[in-house]
Amino acid sequence: QVQLMESGGGLVQAGGSLRLSCAASGSIDSIYTMGWYRQAPGKQRELVAEILSGGNTDYGDSVEGRFTISKNSATNTVTVYLQMNSLKPEDTAVYYCRAVRRKFYYWGQGTQVTVSS
Repeated sequence: QVQLMESGGGLVQAGGSLRLSCAASGSIDSIYTMGWYRQAPGKQRELVAEILSGGNTDYGDSVEGRFTISKNSATNTVTVYLQMNSLKPEDTAVYYCRAVRRKFYYWGQGTQVTVSS
């Protein structure tokens, strides 16, 4: 089992920045990828950014160039950060952390990000 704890959401004005954190604990060996997805009201959940175990990254088209994902690995935990700059009102959503380990997908509880115009 992998436990995910998210933090860092909130309310920010357009053009501002926020940083989300997601700490993974438990069976963190063999985690293949960790990343962030988001879901706005009435919309499907979509990829924001993910980082593979080897360090390669992938971004959703709408956030490319504005958001940066990074990872820090320690003995018993792996933490993934999402630095969000130049935020826009359309970035408003619940942001979910996801980890993939072997054949299983683990999701965090979600954190609300609201960008006011």
